[in-house]
Amino acid sequence: MKNIKNHKYLPYLILAVLALTWGSSFILIKKGLIYFSDTEVGALRIAIAFSVFIPFAIKRRYKISSRHFPYLAIVGFIGSAAPAFLFAKAETGIDSNLAGILNSLTPLFTFIISFAFFRFKARWFNLLGLLLGLTGAIGLIVVSGEGNIAFNFTYAGFVIIATVCYAINVNVIHYKLKDLDNITIVTYGFTFAGIPTLIYLLVFTPFLNTMSEGSGAIYGLGYIAILGVIGTSLALMIFYYLIQTSNTIFASSVTYLIPIVAVMWGIIDGEVFRISYFLWIALILYGIYLVNTKKLFVLNRLKYNSKYH
Repeated sequence: MKNIKNHKYLPYLILAVLALTWGSSFILIKKGLIYFSDTEVGALRIAIAFSVFIPFAIKRRYKISSRHFPYLAIVGFIGSAAPAFLFAKAETGIDSNLAGILNSLTPLFTFIISFAFFRFKARWFNLLGLLLGLTGAIGLIVVSGEGNIAFNFTYAGFVIIATVCYAINVNVIHYKLKDLDNITIVTYGFTFAGIPTLIYLLVFTPFLNTMSEGSGAIYGLGYIAILGVIGTSLALMIFYYLIQTSNTIFASSVTYLIPIVAVMWGIIDGEVFRISYFLWIALILYGIYLVNTKKLFVLNRLKYNSKYH
């Protein structure tokens, strides 16, 4: 593939495709939870994705070295497996549209990790953006609590932890795995996480019994299969390419669009969307805009200096 910067509209097309794909994942998780427990849904998602990449793992085994192992393990366990279980657990207590909205915190945590560990310089308005984004997330959780705020905070907290995992993953890929192509990264990320997850699914969960009972679980398996193959395997290959050929903040900005798709699916499925959500969503998006402003400013300044100096 050519560098993504040589294609004017390709980055935005990729963002739109990823938003549609990942925005639909929350409703698929919800449908899967009708038939399986949250741990089964999380394990199934990773196990199915892992099975897709087995042929690639065999073919690409000579492309990695031992120095890649720790970072690929982070990609597999923190970037994929942990969020799969966390989102499934979260949706046992909150609606899928709220989970999708809270997922938009990923760029904020991506910025924090870039700033704290990778010398990404910040300005005052970036920090203001962080505060606004987090305030918007808390506001969403409170408004959607319906008098049971502690309960909602507990399950919303699983989503927030998942976004921190995503943020760690984005930075590790961008800064530590630049010498590997996107297919190799996603392949061996799932190889590290997929084998123990598959063992856990088959040995420590009632998945096999559930399937043998013939209680309609095949439909749930179909939802999770779509999630695992399209929403996880294929989407991550595209996303990792975007991370490597653009910058971490731009790549993670796909989560700006995900809530729109998640909310639309939630409304179609009968979930309640409160008008007050718009205020808190706007606050999150404006906060993320302020975070991104720093990166755009730096790029423009570099272009200016190279032109006139």
